[in-house]
Amino acid sequence: MTARRWSSVAGALAWLAVLVSAPPPSFAQNSGDAVQQPMLLPVDPEPLVIATKAGPRSFTIEVAADASERAAGLMHRQSMPDDRGMLFVFEETRPVSFWMKNTPMPLDLVFIAENGRIEAVLPGQPYSIAPISPGKPARYVLELKAGTAEREGIAEGDVVNHPRVMASGSGQSSSGG
Repeated sequence: MTARRWSSVAGALAWLAVLVSAPPPSFAQNSGDAVQQPMLLPVDPEPLVIATKAGPRSFTIEVAADASERAAGLMHRQSMPDDRGMLFVFEETRPVSFWMKNTPMPLDLVFIAENGRIEAVLPGQPYSIAPISPGKPARYVLELKAGTAEREGIAEGDVVNHPRVMASGSGQSSSGG
């Protein structure tokens, strides 16, 4: 009878070992722990052009115009073409701050005033949670691959032209979006 009891105990322990060593069941495919896919927005048909001291510089852009698009931005994006960027459009000019928590690419963040004038160009380091802010209000932010601003001569005071960005001196009001 003792042998049967030990056999039952051994069997129960064997099942317990199997249960403990098995991976936990997956209850949700889209849990926060899942591998995240980058958000890919449509490419805007109009190029974004920056008037620099060295001449115009043109970029193909994706536009992040609503809160969910701005929140996702370039997170989880492993690469993008050298002439590509993402333009973040805010409803109003205000202090803005970015971070790079889930962004594996180093970036240049170009902070742009309502009139299209570049207020600051700041670096973004991959996976950093340090706030990136120019310390003054902005209406738009353009994210480019790191090194693009320097290579293309993009600097504070240059002017950005795109239908989403009001042209400098155009006299347009901010109520048009």
